[in-house]
Amino acid sequence: MKTLIKGGRVIDPASGRDAIGDVLVEGERIVALDAAAGGAAADKIIDAKGLVVAPGLVDICARLREPGFEYKATLESEMHAAVAGGVTSLACPPDTDPPLDEPGLVDMLRRRAKALTQARLYPIGALTVKLEGERLTEMAELHESGCLAFTQANVPLDDTQVLWRALQYAGTFGFPVWLRAEDLSLSRDGVAHDGEVATRLGLQGIPAFAETIALGKLLLLVRATGTRLHVCRISTAGAVEMIRAAKAEKLPVTCDVGIHHVHLSEMDLGYFDSHCHLVPPLRSLRDRDALRAGLADGTIDVICSDHTPVDEDAKQMPFSESEVGATGLELLLPLTLKWAAEAKLPLARALAKVTSDAARVLGVKSGRVEPGAPADLAIFDAGAHFRVVPEALKSQGKNTPFIGYELAGQVRYTLVDGSVVYAGAQK
Repeated sequence: MKTLIKGGRVIDPASGRDAIGDVLVEGERIVALDAAAGGAAADKIIDAKGLVVAPGLVDICARLREPGFEYKATLESEMHAAVAGGVTSLACPPDTDPPLDEPGLVDMLRRRAKALTQARLYPIGALTVKLEGERLTEMAELHESGCLAFTQANVPLDDTQVLWRALQYAGTFGFPVWLRAEDLSLSRDGVAHDGEVATRLGLQGIPAFAETIALGKLLLLVRATGTRLHVCRISTAGAVEMIRAAKAEKLPVTCDVGIHHVHLSEMDLGYFDSHCHLVPPLRSLRDRDALRAGLADGTIDVICSDHTPVDEDAKQMPFSESEVGATGLELLLPLTLKWAAEAKLPLARALAKVTSDAARVLGVKSGRVEPGAPADLAIFDAGAHFRVVPEALKSQGKNTPFIGYELAGQVRYTLVDGSVVYAGAQK
């Protein structure tokens, strides 16, 4: 089947292209652009006049809550939320119940996701058995089952010798390791950034150096092993500087930031807003501005949603007792557009952080609009505004600090493998 996407603003962040044109899709691939596409006979025509045609978003951290936490969300609900947000590929961390530490669990999850025929799912395997930080998993077997990288998710690996062995093992096979930088002895029992706001609210603080001390250890081990390291969810100005120096040294290091940390700071905690109870915690305005600068200059490679659907009861608790996390799949695109507008960045450069750059870090072929590329596309109206209200979210988790915000960027169509998997309200 041939589908012609006609007259849209075609943006390919990988090449820097940003021009009005046509895209011809045949089967699962993009086969032609512009004049070569416009003259072809097509079975289906999508009028994209006034819309942006971009690669489908690649979200490198989205919790789908299966297996084990179906009362918080289901694979069906979160996959639907993904395509409604223009996300065509997503990586899920292994902090499920049981954790993704056995090939059978990974196979089951991938089969379930494939049967839904929506977004592509890429599991990230557990680095240690049950994420307990004691025994390494059989990474080679997990890789054969489809795991592209290995991580501890939000469970810090405090044993430096186990961490060293894990990096050695992964490096032997060329597997990337994804880790959050957190010194557990410094962050234990903390729920907010150790600063003026936490002091005023009487909340246990987590100092910024809990991140930088742990990051220093990780970078030393990368120097010793040469293993590819992806640092997940950096949150401090100090970490940005350390990553910048590591890249200047040509260490094999990449990093990401959660979309919530691009926009929010400790000031948004207000009077104990549990929707802002996140891991890592929202930091100071100085830290937030450093994260934005790091994104703009390329120090930070990727923006992710860090999507964590939480049931309402778990959020309606005192701040320090509430469950951490916020939903983000459907807001990743509009919040990225908001950052681009505020930073006065070209749209192609901003979209790279959630498309081509994210695909590079994940190690997949998506994230491009060019002949031969997978026909995974997001077609959206960058100027269409909407109010964030819980009942409009497709995700089962309605927990977001952006409730009530006016955002721009509504997805009209999402294509995966050349098929329209989501068609939103049209103009």
